Amino acid sequence: MTHKTGTVYLIGAGPGDPGLLTIKAKECIEHADVVVYDYLASPFLLNYAGKDAQIIYVGKKGGDHTLTQDKINLLLVEKAQQGLNVARLKGGDPFVFGRGGEEAQMLLSHGVPYEVIPGVTSAIAAPAYAGIPVTHRDHTSFVSFITGHEDPTKKDTRMQWDVYANSNATLVFLMGVKNLENIVKNLIKHGKPSDTPIALVRWGTTARQQTVTGTLDTIVERVKAANLKSPAVIIIGHVVSLRDELAWFDKRPLFGKKIVITRARAQASGLVSTLSKLGAQCIEIPTIQIIPPEDIGPLKKSIKNIHHYDWLIFTSVNGVNFFFETLFDMGKDVRILGHLKFACIGPVTKERLKDFGIVSDILPETYRAESVIDAFSSINIKNKKVLLPRAKKARTILPEELIKMGARVDEIAAYETRLNAERKEELISLLENNGIDAITFTSSSTVSNFISLLESKDTKKLLKDVAIASIGPITSDTAKSLDIEPDIEAKDYTIQGLVDSLLTYYESK
Repeated sequence: MTHKTGTVYLIGAGPGDPGLLTIKAKECIEHADVVVYDYLASPFLLNYAGKDAQIIYVGKKGGDHTLTQDKINLLLVEKAQQGLNVARLKGGDPFVFGRGGEEAQMLLSHGVPYEVIPGVTSAIAAPAYAGIPVTHRDHTSFVSFITGHEDPTKKDTRMQWDVYANSNATLVFLMGVKNLENIVKNLIKHGKPSDTPIALVRWGTTARQQTVTGTLDTIVERVKAANLKSPAVIIIGHVVSLRDELAWFDKRPLFGKKIVITRARAQASGLVSTLSKLGAQCIEIPTIQIIPPEDIGPLKKSIKNIHHYDWLIFTSVNGVNFFFETLFDMGKDVRILGHLKFACIGPVTKERLKDFGIVSDILPETYRAESVIDAFSSINIKNKKVLLPRAKKARTILPEELIKMGARVDEIAAYETRLNAERKEELISLLENNGIDAITFTSSSTVSNFISLLESKDTKKLLKDVAIASIGPITSDTAKSLDIEPDIEAKDYTIQGLVDSLLTYYESK
């Protein structure tokens, strides 16, 4: 029995900001059997792929080609003929200097069905994020998109330099950084005024965005001085002069700050999203991995005997997640918890519990003894049986204080944290090359594991110019015990509090 040929989706992955991906493109990635992506497609988009999808990188940059275009074309045909649906992710728009037309022709010649999903092209997006509209009623009503490099096998150029030079249109060159000097010389040679404004925008729409402006007669030296490399978009025309007035993206409070996120990957998205919106370049280097306990038996036993308990106390979002995951896996639901009173450490944990339809009765703000005592001061907890599902290794302050109040406490491991060393070499390299502005620590374990990753390196030397941001005093105490002095400590011991403290710190600078 022959299988049905799969469909290839030629998808514009956008200019770099993952938020600019279209809804249709996201849906195609989610349902693809194979995802084929190139150098300029944001790796973040791979998070939308199914866990069983095959991921294939075919990036091409500056002469370093993983696969030639011909082999990429054949790869798409081969996968589709195996009955697989293929999401072909191409930076920007597939039909704007993306060679999508060539891929479509190859698919058509082999009888492979395909669809084109347009994307936001960097030719428009990069200037927009730099505060440069490619058209403006007071400046020009035309725009020309031009390749910055031609096929080297061409005998005769098709570049109409006299047309470009004498046109009032905004000229947008893609992939032309290496040919910048040649582009400028040809435009001036054919009559373009040497004082015409020009801008280059590198890594447009991302936190790595870099913009260099000048005129045709100054830009080459300015680009060299800024050490600006590919990939970049070149914009030429009077609209470039609007940047001083309209720049917005690179004026955000944390723009360009390279901030390391040490939280577990599953928990990092909220912090990454918030900092990214403020302009930061987030570098995810999780130092901890959160996993189920090696022995799930005690947690299952406590759930089976839940009717024996009076209180259920959660100290973290992880505790809530693993408790309810185990509860549901056992075929039970929240109805068996109806007799219990609940307490949560911290507002985020309280909100996560509320997701399961349960409102916490009390809320100690922190682990500190005073906070726990204050929260339970009006509660008679003497001889009450308390279930405390939390990390396998956790601070003892909470059960100690509860026992002092007369409670009978059962501590149960709901999850474990382990050292995550996957990106150790990258972390050390970034620190050694001054590639980090700040490091965020959201728990004591993120700090201790961070030190473990550095091994015997000179920590003080590596962190000399790096701002250390702690989520609260407990995390700060751990850092100090390991000879790391935090520069920033959140006033509210939450992710938002940490973000607010980072903002305050950089504003003061």
